[in-house]
Amino acid sequence: MRCFTVLGPSQIGKSTLVEKLSSLGGEPKKSVSPYGLAITEFEFGGEPWFALDVPGSNEAIPLAQDALLASDACVLCISPVLDEAVLAAPYLRVIEASGTPCILFVNRMDEPRGRLRDIVAALQDYCSRPLVLRQIPIRDGDTIIGSCDLISERAWRYREGQTSALFEIPESAAEREHEARVELLEHLSEFDDWLLEELIEDREPASDTIYAISTRVLSENKIIPVLLGAASHSNGIMRLMKALRHEAPRVEALRRRLATSAGIDEATLTAVSFHAHYRQSVGKTVVARALQNGVKQGAMLGGAGLGALQDPASGRAMASGVTVAGQVFAAVKSDHLTVPSLLTANAAIAPPDWTAPPTPMLERVLVPESERDENKLSETLAKLAETDRGLKAMQEEGTGAQMVCAQGPVHLRDTCRMLADVFHVTVTDRAPSPVYRETISKSSDVHYRHRKQTGGAGQFADVKLSVHPNGRGEGFTFTETIKGGAVPRNFIPAVEAGSREAMDKGPLGFKAIDIGVVLTDGQHHSVDSSEHAFRTAGKLGVRQALSQAASVLLQPIFRVEIHVPSIYSGSLVPIVSTLKGQVLGFDRDEAAKGWDIFRALVPGSALEDLARMLRSATQGIGYFSKSFDHFEELYGKEAQAIVAAHGTHANEH
Repeated sequence: MRCFTVLGPSQIGKSTLVEKLSSLGGEPKKSVSPYGLAITEFEFGGEPWFALDVPGSNEAIPLAQDALLASDACVLCISPVLDEAVLAAPYLRVIEASGTPCILFVNRMDEPRGRLRDIVAALQDYCSRPLVLRQIPIRDGDTIIGSCDLISERAWRYREGQTSALFEIPESAAEREHEARVELLEHLSEFDDWLLEELIEDREPASDTIYAISTRVLSENKIIPVLLGAASHSNGIMRLMKALRHEAPRVEALRRRLATSAGIDEATLTAVSFHAHYRQSVGKTVVARALQNGVKQGAMLGGAGLGALQDPASGRAMASGVTVAGQVFAAVKSDHLTVPSLLTANAAIAPPDWTAPPTPMLERVLVPESERDENKLSETLAKLAETDRGLKAMQEEGTGAQMVCAQGPVHLRDTCRMLADVFHVTVTDRAPSPVYRETISKSSDVHYRHRKQTGGAGQFADVKLSVHPNGRGEGFTFTETIKGGAVPRNFIPAVEAGSREAMDKGPLGFKAIDIGVVLTDGQHHSVDSSEHAFRTAGKLGVRQALSQAASVLLQPIFRVEIHVPSIYSGSLVPIVSTLKGQVLGFDRDEAAKGWDIFRALVPGSALEDLARMLRSATQGIGYFSKSFDHFEELYGKEAQAIVAAHGTHANEH
């Protein structure tokens, strides 16, 4: 059984393309998962096929990565508009990293807005493999009426809603066809010595031989052939499907590629899981592809017995209950299967590094509408994060509230919808509370006596403390210079513990950091002194000292690495400046042609604005990763506003 993925930007006609491809051989079956991945099962050329249609939003890149893990080949569907070529950059990046053989299909050619060669040249900026035209359009004035195959040198006239009809290459297209064919043969000759000799000797190679060479270099991932058409009119569809049938590699090549990437014996690799979701009354459903014959219910897969098998397109139980190599199947009651993973009988092996999704940029705290859902939300988010690697679940610092990091607003909306529809947990979302700290700018000494008399033994502890600012990043330190047993040695750890407790909330209302405490003297009582008394004295004494030591607000500064196509790098400087950040510079991204890595320091409070402005400036393509760098002092009206909104005064109200 054959399987390919169709991916590309939004509004380019991917779903229409899959619909037309799958209808060539009869009645297809189709299902769409809650995450938007469509699985279509159909027949063509006497063979069963599966098409995986990935949503076009850049927030769905993790879905595309996982789908490629199970695909023999992929079709990258792009626009014929030159200015939109950059929208394909994220997909070319993923395809190249995965090593998946790819056919590029220029869709909507009925809307000519530029020259095909210019579009291909623009796309080549983002692809290290040659993009090689296999067809050229044939025009009548400004209208594209058909295409010419550069290997067979036959022309096909488009017919509305029908397969194309063979016709003579018009004289107006003959010269262009000859030029394009020469370019095609020259590209192919770079990977075939025989063809190179034929061209040098000025001999015309046979079409069948060229097709064979083209098939080999595609399976070896040496080139990306470019086809064209208009899916909405069924133009170019049959040619694309024939290319997939005759030139795309089969499941054996996928198994070999995956086994090599994981460093395991190819014979042991049984299946690959690539998608999962939860359904009401069913639980977790894992979608996988068999890489060998004989995967069946109850058999060992991933270290445990496999649950019931279903047809993923129809949702019905598989008639035979046994898969053949290449078949896509859905497994229920198989919660032990992780996604994505490479599956042997006894283990689930982590997928290749290239499947790691982009860092989620949108952080939101989820607030259940019902108190009874508080505990349920944590468990439910953990389940969703298991089936969606683009989603991260965590707790908000300070409040412990449930927080998610999503790929973007669409991803967040889908997550909230699934919480409600599948798990019956209705939530609203809010921005996380800002993470601020405070420190002191001068030293302060305090003499604090804790005395409390109740029935029986009382409490007594007397301490003299000195607090001072530490260097940035040094954290909390505690030392003592006690002489003569003024404070017994066994009580000094209690003073330190109390001092640490005082750091939990400083005078401004935030956690205090980078402060040193010195215990210089004190007194004790032979009966009323205790660890508890000295702990209390240390805590309240340090609090008093902090209030006298000129508190300073600290804001977190993050080091961000922004990944963008090079054409957008210049637009990032004003964005970072607007957010009061610091530009550190940028380099070419060695892992992706045509991309830069732009580095900057940005205040934590500006990260959400950075994500929003980055999406706007890069048409949703750019993304960033972040890591905490340091805390920085903040003064003036901005600091006063933050303390009023989030500090002690705010907490009192």
